[in-house]
Amino acid sequence: MGVLSMKALLEAGVHFGHQTRRWNPKMAKYIFTSRNGIHIIDLQKTSECIDIAYKALFDIVVAGGRVLFVGTKKQSQEPVREEAIRSGQFYVDKRWLGGTLTNFKTIKKSIKRLHDLHKMEEDGTFAVLPKKEVITLRKEMDRLEKFLGGIKDMRTLPEALFIIDPRKERNAILEAKKLGIPVFGIIDTNCDPDEVDYIIPANDDALRSVKLIVGKMGDAIVEANGGLTGEAEDEVVEVEGDTSEKSEEEEKPDIPEALLEKKLAPEKPKTAAPAKKPLTKVVVLQEKTEKAPAPKTPVEAEKKPLPKQPVEVKAEVKPEVKAEVKPEVK
Repeated sequence: MGVLSMKALLEAGVHFGHQTRRWNPKMAKYIFTSRNGIHIIDLQKTSECIDIAYKALFDIVVAGGRVLFVGTKKQSQEPVREEAIRSGQFYVDKRWLGGTLTNFKTIKKSIKRLHDLHKMEEDGTFAVLPKKEVITLRKEMDRLEKFLGGIKDMRTLPEALFIIDPRKERNAILEAKKLGIPVFGIIDTNCDPDEVDYIIPANDDALRSVKLIVGKMGDAIVEANGGLTGEAEDEVVEVEGDTSEKSEEEEKPDIPEALLEKKLAPEKPKTAAPAKKPLTKVVVLQEKTEKAPAPKTPVEAEKKPLPKQPVEVKAEVKPEVKAEVKPEVK
């Protein structure tokens, strides 16, 4: 079985390529078929390429090499940054500065400037300087941090370059080729596979696809750095050997307790069944109390004669007033 299962590759959408009219003929051997105008990548070959890249990257890191992850596309920025930090490597996720590798001496000066600005902020120098000067220095620090933050601890050139989409990271590939640095990359159906030393044919536009493959390369680096190798592995094996029996013994009693809780859970509603009866009674009482305002009928009866009485009074008042007024005037 490969490093990644076929099911995981399918679920992540690794097999989706670009439109058939945008393909590169050099990728024909990695294409399985086309469907609805979209090329489908052969996941069997993708799995084989991942295994080869995994082993090659593992060997480089075991020999003491460092890896530089490059992914400036929006979909690749987050996984590149997260996996580089997790594995203790370097990354470029905003924009590739020309000469990052071929003119590394100049880049190191900018990195030194970034460290100096951080030091000034930490030792309280910014608090002494004028406000305008502090604002300009902070802007400079933010700009350097944006483009060089992922390589500010890189003292020497990396021994490997991992890129996503060679069309987007062409300048980085050209610089690595000049210096003889091996290039690993995720290659889609519209890319040229000849530009990359270790090809991983896969969907380079989907976040899940990129995250899955970059995460697996990060696992290779973590494992090569001593996560499960050397003396640390022996210590882990010894500890697991001592506690394996204990863990089994401790887990066994937990199972019946969980079952007991599940068995007790259905008993509670049975005991609570009589409690439901008073609830229904309460509801009935509420209904009765709601029906109790039946004495509204007399109120309605009172309201009905009320409009009749004032009408009669008006009728009586009119003739009396007319009859009395006429004789007095004469």
